[in-house]
Amino acid sequence: MSHRSIDGNRFSPFSQWNRALSIRSKDRSSGTSSGGGSSGGHLHGLGFTGGSGKKGFSLSSLRGATQPELSKRLFRLIKSENNLISAHEAAAKERVSIATQLSEWGEQTGDDAISDISDKVGVVLSEIGEQEDNYAHALDESRGTLKSIRNTEKSVQPSRDGKNKIADEIAKLKSKEPQSARLVVLEQELVRAEAENLVAEAQLTNITRQKLKEAYQAEFLATIERADKQIILARHGLRLLDLLDTTPVVPGDTSRPYTQSGQARQILNDAEDDLRDWRLDGDGLQKTNTNTGSETGSNGFASANTSSKVQQQSPSPATAARGNDGADTASVSGEGGNATQNMASDHVA
Repeated sequence: MSHRSIDGNRFSPFSQWNRALSIRSKDRSSGTSSGGGSSGGHLHGLGFTGGSGKKGFSLSSLRGATQPELSKRLFRLIKSENNLISAHEAAAKERVSIATQLSEWGEQTGDDAISDISDKVGVVLSEIGEQEDNYAHALDESRGTLKSIRNTEKSVQPSRDGKNKIADEIAKLKSKEPQSARLVVLEQELVRAEAENLVAEAQLTNITRQKLKEAYQAEFLATIERADKQIILARHGLRLLDLLDTTPVVPGDTSRPYTQSGQARQILNDAEDDLRDWRLDGDGLQKTNTNTGSETGSNGFASANTSSKVQQQSPSPATAARGNDGADTASVSGEGGNATQNMASDHVA
């Protein structure tokens, strides 16, 4: 999105601030709001259905039916996360649409004060919507991390099934032909299958713990970031509203001139600076992992106090790269650590 400014080159592009000093459309040919009717369009575009809301057969439902038993629950959880992400994206789009409509309504009132304040408040509301969209992207990244666990569960299921199948064969053969020479062969196969399964189960445990921690650390840090940044924006929004003179006007009096446009512009500049200076406050988040002795929880973010015009606490940026919804995001081979590599041979021996 372009960084337009009534002050020329006041804004330099950076990730935290995505608004100009005004969100009004410059090419409107009528008084119709550019955000009108957005609700239906956004919901439809995100796959929401009208009417009864019933969903028919889809490739997604087919994939769910063919999941191994071990990974079915996590598969459903990941699908539910996708619905949550879509809801946050829809909320973000509606927030931006409402902000635009507010700005354009204020312009047509003919009141200079209402026109300017509604436009500036619209800028703040629109940026709040952008933060919601960034949060949705961070949730999608967390969801992608959970897929690593699901993929590992899928890879472990054949190992479990193979071991159980051989054990069942041995039990049946012992009941029918206790002296069968095939029992020796099957028991040897069972030892090998148990060794392979032992490695797979250890790998599943390691990956599950690591990826579960990574996924929800990212989600909680993104939640802190969204909350703190929206608090920053909301407080600057209150500053804007304080500029609006609400003293009752006596009939017949001339309207008081609006002289606060410079202050309103400075409030937006302050909000921009506060978002840019925002950092994760690492106090209370860092925790020593007693198993490894390594520091975790800070996620590489610097601990700093924001020199804000409005007092607030600061938390952490979570990366928000959207992943392909259908794609598997991580290879499961080798992620369980090298410690399990010799377990199979030791077990067979």
